[in-house]
Amino acid sequence: MADLDPSIPADIDTTRPSVARMYDYYLGGKDNYAVDRAAVDRVEQAMPEIRLLAQENRAFLRRAVRHMARQGIRQFIDIGSGLPTAGNTHEIAQSVIPDARVVYVDRDPIVLAHGRALLATDGNTRVAGADMRNPEGVLGHPDTRELIDFDAPVGVLLIAMTHFLTMEEREGIMGTLYDALAPGSHIAATHVTRDGHSREAVEKIESVYAATPTPIYFREHAEVARFFDRFDLVDPGLVTIDAWHPDPDDPAPAATKWLYGAVARKN
Repeated sequence: MADLDPSIPADIDTTRPSVARMYDYYLGGKDNYAVDRAAVDRVEQAMPEIRLLAQENRAFLRRAVRHMARQGIRQFIDIGSGLPTAGNTHEIAQSVIPDARVVYVDRDPIVLAHGRALLATDGNTRVAGADMRNPEGVLGHPDTRELIDFDAPVGVLLIAMTHFLTMEEREGIMGTLYDALAPGSHIAATHVTRDGHSREAVEKIESVYAATPTPIYFREHAEVARFFDRFDLVDPGLVTIDAWHPDPDDPAPAATKWLYGAVARKN
């Protein structure tokens, strides 16, 4: 596979793997570089199911967004949205609520460029350049404020994102999100786990991500559950993502379980 256009903008670092571009490659996309593909190859040695897990993760996103929309949520913030792919959040939400509004949030320059190009003519979507580690910047971004009414319920997505936070960062970030959201808001997240996996495999994957700007943290079930403090988990709670309201149209789940997922509500 050839690299992207050689006229690469100066703000795109092709010397280090990017989490967004690695995820794009997991899903079979073309918006990635040799450094990203090499990193994925190393992850795949320890986690052979990684491509199927990425598809499972997208399937969880689809189910979570549909669930929120069916609860009457009409506006969403997709934090760490990644590169556009089939079944984007606005497409899923608008299949239930045609005028649903979605703000995509990411800090990767390729994600921002592709997202804005794709959604330029969609009045109910915005692409905001912000970092989840600065939740005030996410919530107060002009594009967020233009589209999101924080006096009404909001659906917040942190799909495959919380495992890039330290436990110290968790409290402030999740607390800020909770305080900003109206009652009836929902939050959905998925998170990698070390439960049931060898230390060697986990450490190998962590070493790959340590070479990116975003190290990854594998955690046990009880640690992952703390990301939902103060929220009320929606049935069936925090489970492996294949067990959260499975849909017969989803891809067959991987035999090895690496991801927990949940949807939770602010009452």
